[in-house]
Amino acid sequence: MTHPLPAVEPLISGLAQGISRTLIQQNRPDPVMVGIRTGGVWLATRLHAMLGLRSLLGTLNINFYRDDFTRIGMHPRVTPSNVPFDVQDRHIVLIDDVLHTGRTIRAALNEIFDYGRPASVTLGVLVERSGRELPIHADVAAQRLDLTAYQHVKLMGPDPLELVIQRLA
Repeated sequence: MTHPLPAVEPLISGLAQGISRTLIQQNRPDPVMVGIRTGGVWLATRLHAMLGLRSLLGTLNINFYRDDFTRIGMHPRVTPSNVPFDVQDRHIVLIDDVLHTGRTIRAALNEIFDYGRPASVTLGVLVERSGRELPIHADVAAQRLDLTAYQHVKLMGPDPLELVIQRLA
């Protein structure tokens, strides 16, 4: 059973405003953006255009960097990451749809650092939910949710984008 959540469009607009404000406050000029497959790429594509970023959009598929793939399984169609810019000394805006345990973000940071050492990484997420296992938090989150261990929030898409809460068995 799924339950709809707030409309995604206003959340994306709020996320774009929050990221822009954070980049200005922290003096992070000329940032590059990277989205984490799949939902993070959907969001990053929209945010990249809204923020008017000049560089190409990067995408990460962190499946090979996960520390839990033996438990959750490997997706049968692993697409490669695409980082079409030098990350060395760049300000990176990392985008994901849902921040839950922190393990996806940890894996994404490991992969980014394989490309080089960025000057900074700003994390933006559509939803930051309860249940963190690692000390990772979003710099900008459009929505914060307290869910039980039996609830899972998911971004459905890509067109239209919709957030749903699913009850796990």
